[in-house]
Amino acid sequence: MEQALAEARAALAEDEVPVGCVVVSRGEVVARAHNRKEALADPTAHAEMLALREAARVLGRWRLTGCTVFVTLEPCPMCVGGMLSARVDRLVFGCADPKAGAAVSLFRLADDRRLNHRMAVEGGLRSEEAADLLKGFFARRRRGGDL
Repeated sequence: MEQALAEARAALAEDEVPVGCVVVSRGEVVARAHNRKEALADPTAHAEMLALREAARVLGRWRLTGCTVFVTLEPCPMCVGGMLSARVDRLVFGCADPKAGAAVSLFRLADDRRLNHRMAVEGGLRSEEAADLLKGFFARRRRGGDL
């Protein structure tokens, strides 16, 4: 999670929403990314989606079985959907997202029996650090009038 937090800080430095993600396979980091929606003018450029794409490229396969995704914020429906489509085994996230979280907060997509894949979910790892980055970012945005 330390590396995911470092990615979140990189997003913050680029004036992006500070979310960072790391994909681990067999104990080795195979991909890392942070939010780049603004820089790429791409609504799908969430940290998780970028990291999943990079992991698939590095591993040479779209099925990311055996992988764990570490992300600083509970993923949205799009990102959980990407993880399920990629057959990720496990998701570990920092702070919950009561407004858009699709792993445990609003939806529980990761263990929905109607879907063809499920993944283990663990939340709350270094949640205060992750939440502090987000709170600071949005407080600055509100003061600056960007929201």
